[in-house]
Amino acid sequence: MANSRHAADSGAVAHAAESRWALLVGAIIAFLVGMVVYMSVHWAAMPPVRTETIDPGTLHLAGEFVEHNLGAVAEADGTVTLRLVANQYSFTPSCIAVPVDTPIQIRGTAADVVHGFSVGQSNVNVMLVPGYVSNFHTRFEKTGEHAMPCHEYCGVGHAAMWARIKIIDKEEFMRQAAGGRRVSCVQQ
Repeated sequence: MANSRHAADSGAVAHAAESRWALLVGAIIAFLVGMVVYMSVHWAAMPPVRTETIDPGTLHLAGEFVEHNLGAVAEADGTVTLRLVANQYSFTPSCIAVPVDTPIQIRGTAADVVHGFSVGQSNVNVMLVPGYVSNFHTRFEKTGEHAMPCHEYCGVGHAAMWARIKIIDKEEFMRQAAGGRRVSCVQQ
């Protein structure tokens, strides 16, 4: 009789423990589902307002991303704006010069398929989607030259899709950028 009472007590303890764990797991699942529902409703009701769109079929004809507007340019407030376009299988411009220790706004888009790029030894990692303008703010802390590979598979020539970025002395950059000129590695 003592063994059957002991078995009944341990069965009740096991059942209580399993019930608590099932309740805890159910609460976690309900919380995660609630988060997904809330964020879905939130984004549907209030889409991001800073989304810029652009027609990838005509971006090379007029506006911000025509070829003579691409590259790095000094702004009146001392910052630098870098504009670039990705195409299968190149970046335009293919070599970019920017100043060290200066706020830089990167603005880019893709003309055909999804591309992306990153710059080694920095926080730069940008996705370029056709029809949208990507914005990224950064600052390079030291001079040097870095590879800028496409990190989104974009077709058979993807492995050869690289650009270069040179971080140069700020005074040299500003001298080259005088009068609103676009600075490139060719001028180096």
